[in-house]
Amino acid sequence: MAKYIIKKATLEELDLVAQLFDQYRVFYEQASDFENGRRFIQARMKNNQSVIFLALEQDNIPLGFVQLYPSFSSVSMKKLWILNDLFMDPSARNRGIAKKLMETAKNFAIETGAKGIILETAVTNHQAKSLYESIRYKKDVHSDHYELTLD
Repeated sequence: MAKYIIKKATLEELDLVAQLFDQYRVFYEQASDFENGRRFIQARMKNNQSVIFLALEQDNIPLGFVQLYPSFSSVSMKKLWILNDLFMDPSARNRGIAKKLMETAKNFAIETGAKGIILETAVTNHQAKSLYESIRYKKDVHSDHYELTLD
C-alpha cells in the first residue's frame, strides 16, 4: 500500500484541492466546473475563510480532503467548526484515509479551543454516516434543521 501524508493545504496545493473539489461537486450532482471551483477554493484560502486538510500520495497525487468553516456557539461562547466537505477520490476509498482526515480535523478543533465539529450529510450517504458513527459522531435528535434557499 502506498504511503500518504496529510497536510494543511496552502495556495501551493490549490490545483490539487480544486481537482478533488470538482469531483466532490459532481458526486453531489453538480456540473463539473473546475475553473469556478478553483476560484472558489482560492478565495476561501486567500481570505482565511476555511481550513483544508489534504491527503496526498507519493508524487503529490491528491487522494482526499476535508474542509472546515469557522462558526461560533453563542451559548457556549466558543468557536465551532463546520465540516462542510469531505471527499475521497474513488481510488483512495476504504483505505482508512478518510478516517485519518477526520482525526486531523478533530485534532485541529482541539488545538483551536473549539467546542466541537458539526456536519451534515445526505440521508442516503450510508458510507459517510458509517464513518462518522464509527468515530463517535452522534446524530442530533434534539434539533430540527431548516434551510431557506435563495437561488
